[in-house]
This record gives sequence, structure tokens and C-alpha cells, in this order.
Amino acid sequence: MTIRPQPSLTRVLEDLGATLLELVREPAGGGMGGAPDAGEVGGVAIHDPFDEPVLPRRALVLGVGVHEPAAIAALLTSLGRHGAAGLVIRSPVACDAAVAAAVESSGVPLLGLTRGASWTQLAALLRSLLAEGDVGDDGSETLGGLPSGDLFSVANAVAALIDAPVTIEDRSSRVLAFSGRQDEADRSRVETILGRQVPERYSRLLAERGVFRELYRSEQPVYIDPSGSGLPDFALPRAAVAVRAGDEVLGSIWAAVREPLTPDRARAMCDAAHLVALHLLRIRAGADVSRRLRADLVSTALEGGTGAFEAVRRLGLADQPVVVLALAVAEPAERSRLADGLAMHLSAIHPRCASALVGDVAYGLIPVVTSVSSGSVSSVSGVDGSGADGASADGLGGTGGELRAMRIATDFLDRVGSRSRPVVGIGQVAFDAAGLPAARACADRALRVLRSGAAGARRVARLADVHAEALLMELRDLAAAHGDRPTGPVARLSAYDTEHGTNLVETLRAWLDAFGDVVAASAAMFVHANTFRYRLRRLTEVSGIDLGDPEQRFAAMLQLRAVYPADPRKNPVD
Repeated sequence: MTIRPQPSLTRVLEDLGATLLELVREPAGGGMGGAPDAGEVGGVAIHDPFDEPVLPRRALVLGVGVHEPAAIAALLTSLGRHGAAGLVIRSPVACDAAVAAAVESSGVPLLGLTRGASWTQLAALLRSLLAEGDVGDDGSETLGGLPSGDLFSVANAVAALIDAPVTIEDRSSRVLAFSGRQDEADRSRVETILGRQVPERYSRLLAERGVFRELYRSEQPVYIDPSGSGLPDFALPRAAVAVRAGDEVLGSIWAAVREPLTPDRARAMCDAAHLVALHLLRIRAGADVSRRLRADLVSTALEGGTGAFEAVRRLGLADQPVVVLALAVAEPAERSRLADGLAMHLSAIHPRCASALVGDVAYGLIPVVTSVSSGSVSSVSGVDGSGADGASADGLGGTGGELRAMRIATDFLDRVGSRSRPVVGIGQVAFDAAGLPAARACADRALRVLRSGAAGARRVARLADVHAEALLMELRDLAAAHGDRPTGPVARLSAYDTEHGTNLVETLRAWLDAFGDVVAASAAMFVHANTFRYRLRRLTEVSGIDLGDPEQRFAAMLQLRAVYPADPRKNPVD
């Protein structure tokens, strides 16, 4: 098997440079190419000044919010100890003598992010670039002489063939890849690349002029003259061709040109569209395979058994305590979208997080930072050995890890909104693969309570938060499986209500719920207290229950909760 080489920092600068990134300073003697792996980029990480860095090997670190030279120098020194591939700071970068010295001593190149570009855009571009061809086998598969799925290389090749800067876009005008030489285009092209999306005013103009309709109908490149557009930044003409796979339009190629294409270049652009279609299909197939593989691994790990240990190892979580999250939504159509959103959210929290949609539930596995103190293992959310709530984590239940998982889940739900009514159950910390099934069971039990509505307005819960509700629902399951029906006083009251149209069962329920407080119970039933007292005397006569006996009260309450549930709106059952 041939091991696919890691993308290099030089490649990143070639593909994203000028438009997004600039090399501010590199170490003398080759921070980008001296040692065998000096230029490799193994992943992308966002710097968090308040948390211990958990960096993938040869990480390219995004220094969000880092501006002062002293802070930049200190961060470079820290990243040098972690073997980072580079540090990106928002331009203009203050590169004084201390920063220059830190670059030299740490061996970490310093890059600048163009003003106007967002960190989210940069992170998405970098992850897309680093993930090219990362699924399937590790062989050097090529399409048209270019690495399979490498759209940036395809864009550069097309640009060379037609001598114009190009972008490759999907059906929604999102930029999938772009070539070099974008500085030769107009401001609208630069804005498109910085936003990773054609601005709405341009796409609306093209739609109004019927450009998209003509583009998707034609087999040949379409020439778009911007004259009379009324948009001063849209200055250069465009040549565009649809990218098709059979009858399906996958996207399009757009070239910023100065005149209509010659017949040879038009033919080259059509040929390039066929090649781009193959690469897009390869990426789609690879994404599907990767998604299925991840789902299989996560499912195997959560189910336990002999295969769980290998699944955990392949997920990169071997010998790593983890917390299990279980996400469910009310709208089936939203499951895949929110599952993908959860995966992206967790990947930003920790590079080793694993997430997958298993059935109708999206599970997430979040590694827990651990520390050893006095011979016991503690689950913590930071480097100080305590959760954000100030409570020290306990070695048995992993409370710190569960609380941190609750904060992560709450933050995710705040971001996605409540339209699809998502809820998240939090499982206990699993300290090894053998503990994952129990952790999943805890998450599932908490999730079931949340989905039923028995936890009220809660959207996130640990089993400890809803344990009583979970036990009661399981008791109802057991009673239903046995075919149990009300017996004794409750059965007599039920039969009397059915025959006479009274509501003595609800009277007993209200009295028990109010702990014998007649005033509160009568208010709950919207009757006068004297009327309620009369009904209470009547139900004791009919049922023969002794309300002064705690055992009889408990037996009645248990039957009313587990065997004779109230209105589902008051005590819902899933």
C-alpha cells in the first residue's frame, strides 16, 4: 500500500495565497522544507487561550484574536513545543524583533490572513484542501492525470488551458475550488472567493438575465458580458460551462476572461467540465463511504463486544475516556443535517471527536482530558482539574466530563435553534471501550425522557437529572409488557367513574400530587375546597382506601403513575 503524503504548507500557500494568505516570516533554513516533514500540514486547529491545546500532528493553528507582538511571540514558542506546522494571524501582522526571534527559535512559520476574510471561511477552505482524497484506499489514484478529488489542482489545470483564472462552483454558487491568478480578475471575483459564495446581488443579476437557464441547457460554454449590469465591481466578462453527470447538473466552471473564448479554448473548457464531473463524483462517493464507515465504527464501539476495541482504536480513541452524547430531532428530514452539524461542532471542540448518525439518533464521542491524582483518575474540563462550575470532578462518575459535555451540547443547540426541536441526552464517562455500552445506555435513557416531554422544557440532560422520570417510564413499559391493569382501590374508583361519569380517580390523583393539601388540590381541579372534601369522602367510601396508611397511599400513587397514567399532556409517555 502506498501511503499518501500529507499536504504541505507550500501547497496551502500556492492554493490560498495572495487572495487569503501571505507568508509573513519563516525560519531561516527551511521551516517549510528543511526537515523531511517540516512542510507537512496534518490538520487545522483554532487557538483557545483559556484551554490546554489539543493539536493534531503538524497542526496549522489559527490565532483568532491574537494581535499583540508579545502574545504572538509567546504563542509561537508554545506551538514550537507542540511541533505545529504554522501560525496564522489576522493581517496586518506586527512582526517585531521578538516575533522574528520566536519564529526562528520555534521553527514555526508565521502567516497573515487577509483583512475581510473570515476565520470560518479559512478553516473550511483549509479542511477541504487537507481532506482531498482522504477516503478510500491510500493509493495514488488519479483522474485525468490529477490526484482524485483534488479540485484545486483541477482548477489550476483548467486555468492554464484557457489562460484565465477560474472557479469551480456547485449548483448553489458555492465555491468548491479556485485557481491561482485571481488577482487578474475583478473585485467581484475576489469577493466571491473571500466569501466562498457568489454574492447574492451577482447571482440575482445572472438569474434575472437568464444566464443560469442558458448555462444549464447548453453543452457549450456561455459568454456573459457585464456591460449594462449596473454593478461596477462586476467588470470582466465571464465564460461558464455546466458540469454534468448524465442528466444531473453537478455545478459549473467560471472563467474571468477579457474576450470570448476561441474555439480551441471553448473545447478545452468542455473537456475540463467532463473531468471536473469525475472528480466531483469521486468526492461524493468518498464522502458517502467515509460517512458509512464512520457510522459503522461508532455503532460497533457503542454496541460493545470484541469488535468494540478495534473500532475505538480506528476512531483514534483508544485508552481515552470519552463522554457519549445522543442527539434526536422531531423532524426526520432534519436528522442528517443536524447530525452533520453536530459532527462539525464537535470537531472544533476536539480533533478526535467522533460522531455519526446511527438509526434515528446522532451519537457523539467526546474525549475527556484526564489527570492522575492520589492514585485516582479524574475527569476534567480544563487544565486546572475542575469543571467550569468550580466543582472538582469525581473519579467514579466523571462528573466534570459530563458537565463539560452538557455545556458543549447546550452551545450546539443554541446555535442550531429550536425549529426541529432537537434534544441531547448525556451519558456517563466511559473510561475504556468496555464502558461504552453502559455510557450509551445512560445517554439513551436520558434522551428518551427528553423526547417524551416528561422533562418539561429541558433540551439537554444527564441521566442523573431525569433518573426518576426514566425509571417511571421503564416501569410503565414493564407493566404494559405484563398486561397489568389497575387493582384494588384504584380499580374500584375507575369502574365507578366509568359507570357514573364521575372523576374520583382524578380527585385521588390531585390529592396525592398535592401531598394531602386540600386547598392546592381543589385549585388544581378548579373546584371549591368543600366540593373537593366531599369527593374525597366519597372516594374513600367507594374504594375502601385508607388515606392515612402510607403503604396504601404509595400503592395507589404507583398504580396511578405506572398502570393508570393520567392525561398524556400531563404525564406524557413516548
